Amino acid sequence: MSVKCQAIMDTLYSLAPAQLAEKWDNVGLLVGSPSQKIKKILVVLDVTLSVIDYAVTNQIDMIIAHHPLIFHSLKSIRTDKPEGVMLAKLLQNEIAVFAAHTNLDIAAGGVNDSLAKKIALQNIKPLAVQQTGQLLKLVVYVPQNHVEEVRTAIADAGAGHIGQYSHCSFQTTGTGTFLPLAGTDPYIGKAGQLEKVDEVRLETVLPEEIKNRVLAAMFRAHPYEEVAYDLYELLNPGVPQGLGRIGDLPHKVSMMEFICLLKQALEVSFVKVAGQHDDMVGKVAVCGGSGAGLIAQAVAAGADVLVTGDVKYHEAQAAIAAGLTVIDAGHFATEQPVVADLAAYLTQWATENKWFVEIEAGTGCSKDVFDFY
Repeated sequence: MSVKCQAIMDTLYSLAPAQLAEKWDNVGLLVGSPSQKIKKILVVLDVTLSVIDYAVTNQIDMIIAHHPLIFHSLKSIRTDKPEGVMLAKLLQNEIAVFAAHTNLDIAAGGVNDSLAKKIALQNIKPLAVQQTGQLLKLVVYVPQNHVEEVRTAIADAGAGHIGQYSHCSFQTTGTGTFLPLAGTDPYIGKAGQLEKVDEVRLETVLPEEIKNRVLAAMFRAHPYEEVAYDLYELLNPGVPQGLGRIGDLPHKVSMMEFICLLKQALEVSFVKVAGQHDDMVGKVAVCGGSGAGLIAQAVAAGADVLVTGDVKYHEAQAAIAAGLTVIDAGHFATEQPVVADLAAYLTQWATENKWFVEIEAGTGCSKDVFDFY
């Protein structure tokens, strides 16, 4: 079956909550209605005329983009102007457009994690911490014969991470009571009869931004018609969130070896390098898109090199003066890895929720602005 646009939006916000976005940004549903039905999704970096034409030809119902199609306030929509032509085509063909921009840059599993993992970094952390996420405690009461099923489901959805440990939980046993009322279909007991059941109080922790994903997994795995559960806000420090990432290579390599590895990983024919070419590289900072503004943070974090895009002349000079090598691999190449990862994330959700929706990573219909010869 098709799925409503709102369900797709909720899934995307589970990964990249809107509150992570910068105040100047424009994220969320930019074209379309939350109630429209979605059968085919296209994930891209940019909504261009060629992308829209591809979507029309291939009967795409929803485009999910990193860069917002509508960024500044609109004073008019003129169909003799490029933006008006694109908006008209989208509306005429009932194609929804959703943007996840700076919230996807900051989010765990977003643009910068995709880039860091693409070049095989380990011990990955945010480069410029802007906020600490809210932690929640989830408590759910489960009949004893379903504890492992529920525990596995919520842990696989991302709950139970404490530092470098996953699947963390605690359980105690007790007696649950309930009285099924008329019209209910209880898993245990009969309507109108008070029941006492041996149950387990299962508790774990999770970041607030994945709450919907974890709860959905819990409801699917739990046998009860009505699930008894509690969510508590914790004062414990949550997961640091921010722009860029810093991590370690599996082993140190020469700068020239790293450049070759980077070009191969990002599938680019050349990169621009400012700094020392004969240094060894072990600690790497990355920022997808335009990340030269994080040069000071990369230096403070002890990075040997910063990989980003759109580096200007004076920014490169500042990096060299600070003893940092900067590699400009291009805006497109440093953000493109998230497209496949975002499509995979949505595909997993579609499978788990039995959504009959096609999801395509738009590698063939979106490309860098520039051609290089």
